[in-house]
Amino acid sequence: MKSDISDGQSLRSSAPLSLQRPELLAPAGNWDCAKAAVENGADAIYFGLDRFNARMRAENFTEADLPQLMTFLHRRGVKGYVTVNTLIFPKELAEAQQYLRTIIAAGVDAVIVQDVGICRLIRHLSPDFPIHASTQMTITSAKGVEFAKSLGCQLVVLARECSLKEINKIQQQIALQETSLPLEVFVHGALCVAYSGQCLTSEALGGRSANRGECAQACRMPYDLIADGQVVNLKERKYLLSPQDLAGLDVLPDLVKSGVTCLKIEGRLKAPEYVANVTRVYRQALDRVMIDLERPNPLTPFPPFAQRLEEREGGIKAPLSDAERGWGRGQLDQEHYNLEMAFSRGLYTGWFGGINNQELVHARFGKKRGVYLGEVTRIHNEQVTVKLEAPVKAGDGIVFDCGHPEAKEEGGRVYGVVSKGKEAMLSFGRNDLNLRRVHIGDRIWKTNDPELDKQLRQSFAGENPQFQRPIDIEVYGEVGEMLMAIARDQLGNIVQIQSAIPLVEAHTKPLNTDRLQEQFGRLGNTPFCMGTLTNHLSDTIMLPVSELNRMRREIVAQLEELRSQPKRWQLRPDASFQDLLPSSPSSPSSPSLIVLVRNLKQLQAALKAGVETLYCEFEDPRAYQEAVQLVRNSCTDAIHRVSPNPTIWVAPPRITKPGENWILQQIRACEADGYLIRNYDQLQFFAADRCIADFSLNVANPLTADYFQQHFSLERLTASYDLNISQLQDLLTSCPPQWFEVTIHQHMPMFHMEHCVFCAFLSTGTDYTNCGRPCEKQEVKLKDRVGSEHVLKADVGCRNTVFNGTAQTGAEYVQRLIDLGLRHFRIEFVNETPEQVSKTIHCYTQLLQGEITGSQLWRELKLQNQLGVTRGPMGVSTLRS
Repeated sequence: MKSDISDGQSLRSSAPLSLQRPELLAPAGNWDCAKAAVENGADAIYFGLDRFNARMRAENFTEADLPQLMTFLHRRGVKGYVTVNTLIFPKELAEAQQYLRTIIAAGVDAVIVQDVGICRLIRHLSPDFPIHASTQMTITSAKGVEFAKSLGCQLVVLARECSLKEINKIQQQIALQETSLPLEVFVHGALCVAYSGQCLTSEALGGRSANRGECAQACRMPYDLIADGQVVNLKERKYLLSPQDLAGLDVLPDLVKSGVTCLKIEGRLKAPEYVANVTRVYRQALDRVMIDLERPNPLTPFPPFAQRLEEREGGIKAPLSDAERGWGRGQLDQEHYNLEMAFSRGLYTGWFGGINNQELVHARFGKKRGVYLGEVTRIHNEQVTVKLEAPVKAGDGIVFDCGHPEAKEEGGRVYGVVSKGKEAMLSFGRNDLNLRRVHIGDRIWKTNDPELDKQLRQSFAGENPQFQRPIDIEVYGEVGEMLMAIARDQLGNIVQIQSAIPLVEAHTKPLNTDRLQEQFGRLGNTPFCMGTLTNHLSDTIMLPVSELNRMRREIVAQLEELRSQPKRWQLRPDASFQDLLPSSPSSPSSPSLIVLVRNLKQLQAALKAGVETLYCEFEDPRAYQEAVQLVRNSCTDAIHRVSPNPTIWVAPPRITKPGENWILQQIRACEADGYLIRNYDQLQFFAADRCIADFSLNVANPLTADYFQQHFSLERLTASYDLNISQLQDLLTSCPPQWFEVTIHQHMPMFHMEHCVFCAFLSTGTDYTNCGRPCEKQEVKLKDRVGSEHVLKADVGCRNTVFNGTAQTGAEYVQRLIDLGLRHFRIEFVNETPEQVSKTIHCYTQLLQGEITGSQLWRELKLQNQLGVTRGPMGVSTLRS
């Protein structure tokens, strides 16, 4: 990234004075996962119901499950958050409203939301129900937090791409601006290569939307790298877009010191054993960190993360590093082993340490591996000899990795292990393996540990609580009075119990602290354990053990009863989403064509074609000044122009992080006619300028559209690319159609990512400071499994976008959209030649003037220089309801 954060403080010195214990938030795709999370120490769980959640492939819960589930969670002192983290389409608002009413009435602790309009609807239905801004909202800055707060959110889940430095900077900025909200970060699990909420790959390739919980995981597939028309030989590295899994275990002290409120574990599609395993590791590690930080030993402080990062290897690269082997890490061996056995494509600290493009994606495989055991050194007499890097035992499941994970791999259960020093001979059941497909030098991975799985299943088996949370008890009383016990849990619930019989003077066995501790501490098979006991008894007094036991049981019963009462959120009975709908007047005008270009030659071609509204999205915004001058000069030259002078609008990058306002300042310096707004920072930075909202703001329903229109004085909104033609029609009929423009021809921007493919695979550098800038020298494409070549571009922030190699058109629907009142139609180019640009503009001009039909245009462009136009997702109405 071509910017630095200058916060003037080290991570250690920027720590808050009073350390807060972050909440540990675990995933739950079903009942067993919920129990696994609770019994292994989760403070909260998040889960989806059967609609509107970003993991529709999970088993999920139903609305009917909510009362029982919330009672179970609250009785155990655990919060429950429901994910409503997808975009909501216009005709779904009524159903979403009823769905939200059910959630609020059930006493759920919060909802996790992506859609701006749904945030508005929740706050309209209930003034106090908590809203958490999902990572799907792509919040990467203090301005993003401020935007979420303006919507009524109580917590923000930051984008996974935020580093520790950036998290600290955001904390500082929101504190100064008095816009503070609690911040949540992902601490463990699968990493999407694309920014959450900005991935359109599944949408482009198959009509399945990641913004609707239907991600097809195209990032886990193999790709060939093509540079300047030639395939780059990367040997076994094929999985160019598949990051290692996030593991924040090693940076827990830094995360606590950053002041984040919640640490989130990814994995609603994972098994309950995974949930139990990962939750337990982080619960124990976090408790240790809090003890160390709250009672520091000044002689052995935690070193800064950057120093610890330098002291150990990370990531998977040749030769194999510790992150691949999962071995040799000292005291954390067992925890790392457990995490790698839970699920691992390689474990790495993600973006917490900043950008390191040589570490994030090792590219050797995109699926689960586990713990690295070593390489095959000999195959003899149906036995495989391996130089061990990790322990193995009979019953373990293993797989042989010959460097071709896309093919069927040999693997099975180990039948016997004969150790000889650091080597071991592994034998397998008869006919379990085809040893002719195993080779010397193959890597061996342990993919399953039945013994560990059994322990994990036992951790959440049965009905009795296994994870207990402390309660504090105070005891008062004098001779002749009743014994009084006051008990408090960590959630603030308090009960007061008194004995049924008075205290008497003790001749033997008085009620001293030890005796009280013994009787009140017998909390087995309850959700509680004894925290602190404070004895205020002054006299030598006694009470029968049976009465002490009764009081203890009563304490437990009353605390459980208090905990299990549902939260009583305000819920307005007459409030409706219809109260928030805008009126829909339309102002007649003739259709206009908007053209987005990505280089100066395309711009010149568009000017010659007479286009009146021009958008520029260049990799280097310094070129915007020349583009603006080119357009202004064309106005001066065209003395006899009949049509209005063309206007030029320029696009900032999709993402803005702390320390990147210089990019926005550089863009504004070009003095364009207006700006395409891509994120929350830009809404504020360009507030005094002419602005049009781009597709990345995810406008998918009238409540979202109305919010942006009313609060930010935008001239137009670009409709979400997640809408098919039916849903787009619904949007245009529920809002003034002149609010919108629709992109009808484009190479879909599929992946937008912090990961720089140029740096990772065309250099040995880690980031922009040492990569040699191959993005400025080479034309790069990614070739997928079916042979399609997708264009790769980098922006000024070194973020990469993969554009679909096939252009998509909605030409056949243009007349229908014109009839609905839509007047602004956009077409976009990526790497087309000026001749292709001219031809395409001519066709769409004819289309808007009614000279050709959409079908004629589609057929024409399909033949033109093998442009490869397809009808695209706008027309895939049969694939998505």
